[in-house]
Amino acid sequence: MNFWKDGLRLLCVRLDNLGDVLMTTPAFRALKTTWPAAHLTLLTSSAGAAIAKFIPEIDQVISFDVPWVAGQQQQPDQVIDLGNRLRSHQFDAAIVFTVQSQNPLPAAMLCYLAGIPRVLGYCRENPYQLMTDWVPDPEILVATRHEVIRQLELVREIGCHTTNRSLSLTRSIADQQRVRQQLTTAGLDLQRPWLVLHPGVSEEKRRYPAEQFVQALLPLMQDSGYQVVLTGSKSEQSLTSQIQHQLTGRAVDLAGQLSLGELAALLAEAPLLIANNTGPVHMAAALGTPVVVLYAKTNPQHTPWQVPSRVLYFDVPMALRSKNKLLQQFPEPAEPTASLETIVRAVHDLMAQWQPIA
Repeated sequence: MNFWKDGLRLLCVRLDNLGDVLMTTPAFRALKTTWPAAHLTLLTSSAGAAIAKFIPEIDQVISFDVPWVAGQQQQPDQVIDLGNRLRSHQFDAAIVFTVQSQNPLPAAMLCYLAGIPRVLGYCRENPYQLMTDWVPDPEILVATRHEVIRQLELVREIGCHTTNRSLSLTRSIADQQRVRQQLTTAGLDLQRPWLVLHPGVSEEKRRYPAEQFVQALLPLMQDSGYQVVLTGSKSEQSLTSQIQHQLTGRAVDLAGQLSLGELAALLAEAPLLIANNTGPVHMAAALGTPVVVLYAKTNPQHTPWQVPSRVLYFDVPMALRSKNKLLQQFPEPAEPTASLETIVRAVHDLMAQWQPIA
């Protein structure tokens, strides 16, 4: 008799960032579509947990920043406590979702110590007892599939499918109303062309230079009348303030002023987002908002999913390149490259059919 069936208590392990969680939502939907009575608990980072409450396929969230993901620090006893906590949930099975460059074995060991009897995941080498349902990872040196496809094909191994492959993200009417009020109060005219710029990113190597954003935005504002709204976290306020100053104070700076739900509402409202390869790009994709993404040459599988977009590539500075040889592989030629001209052209192309919302 097949173990994998409806009604299971499943632990979905996705330990990295907000955007990674969003790119896994079609796989979550495949699980729920195939098995409506399954209970999905998401084990994720604090950043992933923040977006999880806007993902309807997830029933429960456990937040923990594991020490084998960059930038996180935990004591051994805290990891042991997490294993005991997971054991108390008595999960029937776990699915370990990882990007091509990640090692799934620490997460698989956590599931093993938690007494979870069945574990599905990709792995390059034979994980033996750590992963009962091992799928040999076909992406050895470089990612060859989009992240969404990678995770959909993983759950297909246990018979789960969906015809709806869009990213999943909900937003509230209350957040939408608050955002519209903020924009109106700031003097933004929603009947004129406008766009959102999100210049920050969690990793410095993926950050496009602020001054080059400014050089592209100035002609868009001066020659084509674009209005610009800046977004970011509280820690990114100095960056957005610098950009606003260089734009002669004519941009609306909302960095540090929006909840995640309000950011989703803003992106749903916006005609266009310009950003680095970062979480809000995937939020915009989930909401159907066109994107111009300044894409550092790392993780080629994370481009905007199923939304009008322009991907403009730039090199990671040598000093910031990952020591992970897998992340140093990038398909070439990576074109078009990012520049003032390509950014301006991308904005005009994507905004050509824009009509103001009544």
